[in-house]
Amino acid sequence: MENIKNIIFDFGGVICNIDHHRVERKFKELGIKEFEKMFSHAIQNHLFEDLETNVISPAVFRDKIRKILNKNIPDSIINNTWNSIILNIPEERVKLLENIKPNYRTFLLSNSNIIHYEVYLKDFQEKYGYNSFNDIFEKAYFSFQIGMRKPDLEFYNFVLKKHDLKPEETLFIDDSFQNIAPAQELGIKTYYLKPGEEIIELFENNKLKKVD
Repeated sequence: MENIKNIIFDFGGVICNIDHHRVERKFKELGIKEFEKMFSHAIQNHLFEDLETNVISPAVFRDKIRKILNKNIPDSIINNTWNSIILNIPEERVKLLENIKPNYRTFLLSNSNIIHYEVYLKDFQEKYGYNSFNDIFEKAYFSFQIGMRKPDLEFYNFVLKKHDLKPEETLFIDDSFQNIAPAQELGIKTYYLKPGEEIIELFENNKLKKVD
């Protein structure tokens, strides 16, 4: 893709492998039989959105889960169930991000929450020796840290303005259609990463290939 100087990456499903089916199964085992109506790849209800934007704390989130279940379940079990969505951050993707950083201004834009963040950050630190995700991006933004989330336009605008990025020189890569449209509305070039597709396939010699 020509004229791209900046790349904004999604995290879950693009950098970090996640499994929505596993977390759905685990919550159903816990007792929430229609968990997919509350949280899925395409939708999240207010409980999860509020956790992702730090409107509620992890303690309040867990209390609300207990209320839904009508069970006094320990924090650790709720955390472990919720964290079952997280799989791993493959080494080849980390290597790609390291290698393309001299060629592009790279950013991370993630809808996430502190419960998940503490788990994958620890794994990232232990496996790759970095202190934070800012070590492999110019800047990593997580929704719970700044109180905004995709697909809200303000989240994309925040990054563009904060770093003086021109939309027409910026590529946004995400694996969710609902997050692609707002970026396009702002003039950002986009790439929808299809199921089973690898971000590594979009690059050759540490430069973007011509992609549609």
